[in-house]
Amino acid sequence: MRTAILDAATHLLVSEGPGALTVRRIAGEVGCSTKVIYTLFGGKDGLTEALWLEGFARFERRLRETPAGDDPLANLRAGLDAYRDYALTEPDYYRVMFQSAMPGFRPGPDAVSAARRAFGLLVSAVQACLEPGLLRGGTAEEIADLLWMAVHGAVSLEITGFFREPESAQRYRALYAAVLAPYLLPPDLPDDDDPYLPDDPLGSDDPLGSGGPLGSGDPAAGRGGRAASGGAAGAGGGVGGGPAEESEERTAP
Repeated sequence: MRTAILDAATHLLVSEGPGALTVRRIAGEVGCSTKVIYTLFGGKDGLTEALWLEGFARFERRLRETPAGDDPLANLRAGLDAYRDYALTEPDYYRVMFQSAMPGFRPGPDAVSAARRAFGLLVSAVQACLEPGLLRGGTAEEIADLLWMAVHGAVSLEITGFFREPESAQRYRALYAAVLAPYLLPPDLPDDDDPYLPDDPLGSDDPLGSGGPLGSGDPAAGRGGRAASGGAAGAGGGVGGGPAEESEERTAP
């Protein structure tokens, strides 16, 4: 009975708005007396918190049911896929949890703890990739934050109807792959090295003795290849190839 009441309340809340979330209306949907709802939840406020707790309990259960293997990165990706699967399977609860379906609701300590516990699963999955060096260059919390921001935006758009299968699944995976890409460094590469830039771009005989291609002392200029001659400044900004240079050519004898 408790689950039936919560499911009916969630559906009413999402489909008709907070005004439909009355004890009498919920009792009518479920086919029980209002006394049953008051006994189980103590009233509307208790019911509202129970919706949040139920949503996160189902969410956590779905994440924990994801099979885990020996590859931490594969496990992380499987957990992110499970996140989307939960949102698509339980869109009403997902809206209650993450899309402010209950205006003015302030979760109590138990509800806050449930949300943190669910997020902790994602942090732990990222940490499992950091420890063997499969991911590098960030903390578990930082990377988990970025992943959650990305996947939440994606599934929120999808359950609203902006994306359809099979493109939605493909783009969802492409999105979290793009978030992970900067942290997927080769295991033998120091974090602060640029794999595409030699230690000495001009060799030990650099006549300018600067390390930069034009003696600027800025190694980053060598990365662009044309930072000094073909970049935005060189295309007409007055620094090589611009109006000032053309003027000198016209006045030369």
